[in-house]
Amino acid sequence: MRPLALLPATACALAAAPAAAEEVVITVTGLRSAEGSVRACMTTQEDIFPKCIKDPASHRKVVKAADGTVTIRFTGVDPGNYAIALLHDENDNGKADRALGMMPKEGYGFSRDARVRMGPPDFEDAVFEHTDGRQDLTISMRYFL
Repeated sequence: MRPLALLPATACALAAAPAAAEEVVITVTGLRSAEGSVRACMTTQEDIFPKCIKDPASHRKVVKAADGTVTIRFTGVDPGNYAIALLHDENDNGKADRALGMMPKEGYGFSRDARVRMGPPDFEDAVFEHTDGRQDLTISMRYFL
């Protein structure tokens, strides 16, 4: 078989291939210490946000905390509507610690810097659209105590 005979078949196969997934890069600002880690979770599932650990398809990362700012990079992100929840897990125990049963003792943040009022924000307050290519977001860490 001649190599040029394969060219049309290869071109068709490449044209049918799905678009490559891209990345979301988050700059987290306002960290009050370098203690512990910053846990990030990004999901498309409105009904479980912000507990996206319940979404097996969610994007999750844990990075070492730093004074002021850290960067978190999610790769292989398909186009869609996403929301991000962040936790500055200062004691690195893997959970959000609370005072008096409900007030967060550690830092938190959400995409679109969605505000917390009597509980975490709704998905619709934190949702953003990721189309393709690289998308840069900035999320400010907040501390209640």
